[in-house]
Amino acid sequence: MAATGTAIGAGALLLGERDLLRFAVLVLSLPLVGAVLLVLCAPRDLTQTRTLSAVRVPVGGDCRVTLTLARADTALPLPLGPVVAEDRLPFALGSPPRFPLGLLRPGERRRFSYRLRSHARGRYPVGPLVLSVTDPLGCARLERRVGAEASLLVVPRTVELPAVAPRGGGTGAGGQRRGPRPADTAEDAVPRPYRPGDDVRRVHWRSTARRGRLMVRGEEQRRLDHGAVLVDLRSAAHTAAAAASSLEDAVVLAASVAVHLVGLGHRLRLLGAGEGPVDARHRDTVLDALAVARPVTGESSLVEDITRLSRSPVLGRGMLVAVLGALSPEEVAALAACRAGRSGTRVAVLVPRAAWSAQERDRAAWALAEAGWRVLCPDRVADLPGLWRDSGEAR
Repeated sequence: MAATGTAIGAGALLLGERDLLRFAVLVLSLPLVGAVLLVLCAPRDLTQTRTLSAVRVPVGGDCRVTLTLARADTALPLPLGPVVAEDRLPFALGSPPRFPLGLLRPGERRRFSYRLRSHARGRYPVGPLVLSVTDPLGCARLERRVGAEASLLVVPRTVELPAVAPRGGGTGAGGQRRGPRPADTAEDAVPRPYRPGDDVRRVHWRSTARRGRLMVRGEEQRRLDHGAVLVDLRSAAHTAAAAASSLEDAVVLAASVAVHLVGLGHRLRLLGAGEGPVDARHRDTVLDALAVARPVTGESSLVEDITRLSRSPVLGRGMLVAVLGALSPEEVAALAACRAGRSGTRVAVLVPRAAWSAQERDRAAWALAEAGWRVLCPDRVADLPGLWRDSGEAR
């Protein structure tokens, strides 16, 4: 419109047409008037509330985002043009949703929701909400951010493993040796308030009389099982770093094993998922650490992590588990020399489709098996539960 008005005005001056010049001035002023009105009627008095149905979802899981947009009752009764809301999202969460809100009057509320689904693990920002207002002539558009962004953590999926534990390494007659039984910690001996479902035989009457409310003895931990899980996240040891790469399979395998052991009451050291070891005693700790774990780029060796693995404490029924990609002969030798104490079991899970040939994988599997490792070679992630069960039942 500015270019058209300028052309008409130049023609009117050359031809001496005063009426045509008035029309050119009108055409030139319309964009300016629209911009001024847009600035005056911009949504300054809008508030936004964001609610996520879950802040942690597994890969492929759904999350419902609900947004509530309200205009203050004390807002000036100026006509607010049509508003379009767009929630900014990273590429991994899909295309940003857009919602036409129409005209918002003072005191009016609008609520809308949409579904998120991510096929890649990680921590992603959701938002902020961007409001776009356009003047009726379409000459000017104003964008304004409303509210703050939220965070969505996409954790790796897991496969459920059977309760049978693999045997190997330090097994003896009848399967697995029993290590020393450590004494219960002071934390477990402290009475705690009664919870619905607690056995009344565990009521601690002395603490109940002293505190004036029903107290029960803390959880009695018969064994204290310590172990470690090493996950190989070197980019050079895996195929291309895409959502379906062997590196992501390594994350799923490590998460499945670690979650299974933590669920059995084991205390784990998670190695390779960050800059340092992660002490994991809960399922969420394992999944949160692996959700944000990044591939290790460049030429790197696994020997240092293997050394940490060999130095990790193994007590009770604890075990050392290594989820491995392609290995060099030096790394295979370091793993073969890794010990798990007298009572610990060593389990090596060779990730399918890693960056090595079938012959190299077989040689590494035989070398680890000769050194006392229980070696599992799944062809796909879904094969792990069956191999885990068969390994535990083997004599």
